[in-house]
Amino acid sequence: MMRIIFGIVLGVLVACPTLAAILLAILGSVAVTAATYPPVLAAAAGIWAWPRITTRVRGWWA
Repeated sequence: MMRIIFGIVLGVLVACPTLAAILLAILGSVAVTAATYPPVLAAAAGIWAWPRITTRVRGWWA
């Protein structure tokens, strides 16, 4: 299902270059914000790493 959704999103972005430009501008500004504010970068890293950390820690007590 995710492959189909991803394909549809890519198709829409290719069909509508203006939308792709807007999306890239938003993602770029988010990346610049994360790079210039270390707490934002640390929070994003924690959100990304949390599921991996919890599965490893749960494995220690299983």
